[in-house]
Amino acid sequence: MPAILETLLLLALPASGKSEVRKYLAGLSPAACRDEFGIGPTVQLDDYPYVHLMRRIDDELELRGVTRTFFLGPDRGLRDGRDWRTLIELVNEDHADLICQRRPEPKSAARWLFERIDGARARVGAEAVFATLPVRTRDHVASAVERDARALYNDKVSAYPDTLAGKTVVIEFARGGAAGATLPLATPYGYQGSVPCLSPAILDSASALYIWVTPEESRRKNEARADPNDPGSILHHGVPIDVMMNEYGCDDMEYLIKTSDRPDHIRLAAWGRDYHIPVARFDNRVDKTSFVRAARDAWLPTDVAALHGGLKEAFTRLRRA
Repeated sequence: MPAILETLLLLALPASGKSEVRKYLAGLSPAACRDEFGIGPTVQLDDYPYVHLMRRIDDELELRGVTRTFFLGPDRGLRDGRDWRTLIELVNEDHADLICQRRPEPKSAARWLFERIDGARARVGAEAVFATLPVRTRDHVASAVERDARALYNDKVSAYPDTLAGKTVVIEFARGGAAGATLPLATPYGYQGSVPCLSPAILDSASALYIWVTPEESRRKNEARADPNDPGSILHHGVPIDVMMNEYGCDDMEYLIKTSDRPDHIRLAAWGRDYHIPVARFDNRVDKTSFVRAARDAWLPTDVAALHGGLKEAFTRLRRA
């Protein structure tokens, strides 16, 4: 059994409890994390901040009479499915920057973000967005989203620890497909469409913790957590119902587990080889996580015990896989 999980993919449908689990683990003592869960102090990566910025950019484009680039509408899903992989490319960059401690210190965080998105889209075979915008439009949009882009940049570089030795890098994202879709999901949807696009530097040391809820429970919890006054929040953002039905109406984790040739692993072809990624499911079909969104002094001991025990069981399986 490994002493410390080096890289943990935290996967689930939206509002399943991923961010709450992150918050809970981050609040434990280093000794408890190591001895009970096999993880070191966590360093967090997440693709949601990029989704939020892409929606902000689309809003600003529409205000200026330009067709939304990333999403079909303010409450609808991605216009180009390849952008699921664009998001993975941005996570790969964040991971590489974390390893190398890169701090580019851009004069304009918005322009830095625009260049990154165009570069990521190019790598997945999609067209550039910002390089082809009229200069005046690009300048106006950059000015409008600069504050949000600067917050993303600051959050990114402020999370760098002095060393990754003994740490666990937690990478969170959700993937799925339309309600009633036939499995396997068509490329580039689902985990089969995105996990293989993670860099070898991530996949070589990755294990996956999947938080298991039904799509119906995911939709219920998504509605319950949504705070329209805090749309960029990791803990309180809401996903539009059109997106919940057409992009997260199902997912393929159970399919990947059942069709794997190795128990407690998912098998994925990537980078010219087959990866067998250890996976464990934390059963959250009966909600064990929502209480974490409240202030810590409001947590009930029975709720903490149920969450802690369920996570400990899942991590024990994961470390033995």
